[in-house]
Amino acid sequence: MAGKLGVFVSSDEHFDHLIGICRAAVKAGKEVEVFLSNEGVLLTQRQDFGELEKYCHIRLCNIGFEKRGLKKPVPGVADEDFGTQMRNAMLIEDCDRYIVL
Repeated sequence: MAGKLGVFVSSDEHFDHLIGICRAAVKAGKEVEVFLSNEGVLLTQRQDFGELEKYCHIRLCNIGFEKRGLKKPVPGVADEDFGTQMRNAMLIEDCDRYIVL
């Protein structure tokens, strides 16, 4: 049962739910991709943020990241995974299911 789940995260309030959703999707055999935008980029500052990369591919909005004065590197996020909202649009197109947190 193949499939891809896209998760758009625009809030910094639901990290535990994000981890739980990603973990459950991987357990069900799904590929997971997460895009962090707006306040969601603040999740990168959590001590446990690196745990997320066990379950998904992480991309984020570079403009939102820089606007908040955040600095690279970010555990689990490669330089090429910093991008624009176009990445989010591509995620929507590429995924079988898409949820927003």
